Amino acid sequence: MKRIIAALTLGMIAVTATAQEAAPLTLADGAPDRHEVVKGDTLWGISGEFLQQPWRWPEIWRLNREQVKNPHRIYPGDMIVLIKGADGRPQLTLARKIASGGSSTKTKTIAPTNYKSEEKDAIPSISPRDIEPFLSKPLVVSAETLATSPRIVSTQEGRVMLGGGDRAFVSGIPEGQHQWLLYRPGKKLIDPDTKELLGYEAEYLGTARVAKEGEPAVVEVITANQEVGRGDRLTPATQPELITYAPHAPTGTVSAKVISIYGGLAQAGRYSMLVLNKGTNDGLEVGHILAIYRSAALVKQRAENGKKEQVELPEYRNGLAFVFRVMDRVAYALVLDATQPVEANDTLRNP
Repeated sequence: MKRIIAALTLGMIAVTATAQEAAPLTLADGAPDRHEVVKGDTLWGISGEFLQQPWRWPEIWRLNREQVKNPHRIYPGDMIVLIKGADGRPQLTLARKIASGGSSTKTKTIAPTNYKSEEKDAIPSISPRDIEPFLSKPLVVSAETLATSPRIVSTQEGRVMLGGGDRAFVSGIPEGQHQWLLYRPGKKLIDPDTKELLGYEAEYLGTARVAKEGEPAVVEVITANQEVGRGDRLTPATQPELITYAPHAPTGTVSAKVISIYGGLAQAGRYSMLVLNKGTNDGLEVGHILAIYRSAALVKQRAENGKKEQVELPEYRNGLAFVFRVMDRVAYALVLDATQPVEANDTLRNP
């Protein structure tokens, strides 16, 4: 699991929204002079120790574009030191303990471009357990993908439903691809603004492998979270890529709406998954931090004359979310904190 989520990077996007760049960096109350990184630390947690606005972490490192292209990571035992830069603004530097002979050690300041170690030991940007299940499984499929996905056309021995160890005939399996994920198309994802169909939620069913190639191919179900049957689809199984999650504010203006809460829930709280109606086509990217705004609501109250009237309550800021997976037209975000439950049609914007 450690390799699934990239560690905290020093090479991350250094440019934030123009208005934010103009505002001075504000340290968190009680910000430490230094922090020794320990196993279990996360970028988001450490950011909150130093900054009132943790998504501005890239700015306090003074990174340039070249450093963004070649990210480097932070590891347990490293020391993050808070100093004043030449311009008087707060700045963070990285120090690392090195052996100096015998049993003694000393601390050496490290330039980001020279800092390398084993990726598997680097600390993650957010806790792996919060998003690991959602990194490789199918979450959303487009209508086009749904139409062309391999599908189960029949089962051996005429079984209605399949479990682990059972076999099925699948149409559309290309040669050379042997490991697959099983899914079932779920509810439609409709853009609340344009009413367009953005895709379908993919209900993850389990894993399978090709036992015999052909048309149809014979596929064996390896694991099944629930029963698998005729008409269910397959998508290639891939190893989760090492992704550098660098929490940062979007550089452009972002306004997205919650179209669904993962798991069919009506409300979301901390560490819940939100499905948003914006994706890479709209400028969203992995690592974006977005502010959650509770939608305006109409409430009834009794006026002084005794008659009932409707009053519109204004929207208000309700928390923060971390974008961790982005597709063309939709994205998934993890709720980092929320003072009130998050609901469909709530808005997410630049923090």
